[in-house]
Amino acid sequence: MDWLSHALTVVFIINIMLALTVVFLERRNVAATWSWLMVLLFIPILGFLLYVMLGQNLSRRKLYKWNRRMQERMQTVISEQQEQLMSGTMAYIDPMVSQYRDLIYLNVSSNDAFLTQDNGVHIFTDGNSKFSDLLMKIEAAQTHIHMQYYIVKNDSLGQKIMHALTKKAEQGVIVRFLYDDIGSRALKDSFFRDFLKAGGQKAAFFPSRIPYLNYRVNYRNHRKLVIIDGQIGYMGGFNVGNEYLGLNPRFGFWRDTHLRLTGSVVRALQSRFILDWNLAAAAPLEVDQRYFPERDEAGSLQNNVPMQIIASGPNEEWPHFVYTFLKMIHMAKSRILLQTPYFIPEESMLNALRIAALSGIDVRIMIPQKADHLFVHWASLYYVGELLRAGVKCYLYDYGFLHAKTIVVDGKVASVGTANFDIRSLRLNFETNALMYHEETAKKLENIFWRDMEGCMELTLEEYEKRSLRIRFLESISKLISPIL
Repeated sequence: MDWLSHALTVVFIINIMLALTVVFLERRNVAATWSWLMVLLFIPILGFLLYVMLGQNLSRRKLYKWNRRMQERMQTVISEQQEQLMSGTMAYIDPMVSQYRDLIYLNVSSNDAFLTQDNGVHIFTDGNSKFSDLLMKIEAAQTHIHMQYYIVKNDSLGQKIMHALTKKAEQGVIVRFLYDDIGSRALKDSFFRDFLKAGGQKAAFFPSRIPYLNYRVNYRNHRKLVIIDGQIGYMGGFNVGNEYLGLNPRFGFWRDTHLRLTGSVVRALQSRFILDWNLAAAAPLEVDQRYFPERDEAGSLQNNVPMQIIASGPNEEWPHFVYTFLKMIHMAKSRILLQTPYFIPEESMLNALRIAALSGIDVRIMIPQKADHLFVHWASLYYVGELLRAGVKCYLYDYGFLHAKTIVVDGKVASVGTANFDIRSLRLNFETNALMYHEETAKKLENIFWRDMEGCMELTLEEYEKRSLRIRFLESISKLISPIL
């Protein structure tokens, strides 16, 4: 038994050392620290392995680099906008936008998210229309197609997209395809065989260097971006797979929100793709003018939507989505409409929503009735229950599965993108959202919310208090581990 005693002693010492690392050396929020300490305490051996795979901290690591010319060009634009915003000399197409000067400055100064005002926006709420439109635009591509998705499946939709990309590669169009290694873990090399033969290029984000073991599994690229000819961009919640067309019997209709963008904002999407591609690909992409062509006036005069592209990841010094959402909530004057499949907010955001509701702001949150991740669903219900007591209204979407990630404030400013209202999106994943300062677009998103309410059941405080002891227990357990879900 001596060997077992020695082994247990070694495990105990490793656990103590790791716990000290978590507490004193790594700059984590308190909730995540306590969650990891619980894991290490109650499951010492498995907890150690989980920490190695899930617990490494990428905060403030320099993952992305521009070349010197692009860096100088970006800094010039950012510095000019900072000066104009601070001095009050920024020329706004719509005077209403000036109300959000502080929010715009926050993201210009901390996220290099420059404001563009010459953009067109088209909103998709179902996968069939989104992918039909995308395939049409792929067919018309002339110079290049840059495509990036978190989940890509080898089913009829995935094969249709890949066939269209292969065809364009055969025609001489430059096609690059970037996918997340964990999100698209079921993809085989055979899926890309014809595409690569045709001259297409592909790369996996943070791939496993050791088979079946990925020590960066906790940090996933959750972005969904497509840029065509540098003139048209797509971003939002839809991944590539039949379930996003509503063909999965378990979920039924898939309710998501996705955008097709034109105008100068596409340059920001292109920049984000290039940075991700150069981090993942063996051969970095050389930046030149063909990826940033002059604006196609005919394609973007449908609207003049002022926008910023917000990008965040675990390597960033500041949690950009936390700050952006907090600022939006605190600036609300009348109403806040929030849709998210996963609702696990940080305490600061929970308090901000409480304060808004207690101040007379109409705060409404919509989450799915169906669960695709049970612990996340139970944790979401726990946090919703906390807000019901403050007067927040909650709706459970039951027409299908709600996967939209939107927040609309006062019918004037809105955020749409890939970031869920949970700690994983706020702190761990690489995400991208579009922040739009435009009443017409915000009103469209509000009308979509009101329409979605027809497929919802309102969860009242009275109904919530009637939940069973079993559900109460599951909610409490899920809440404890919610910072690392």
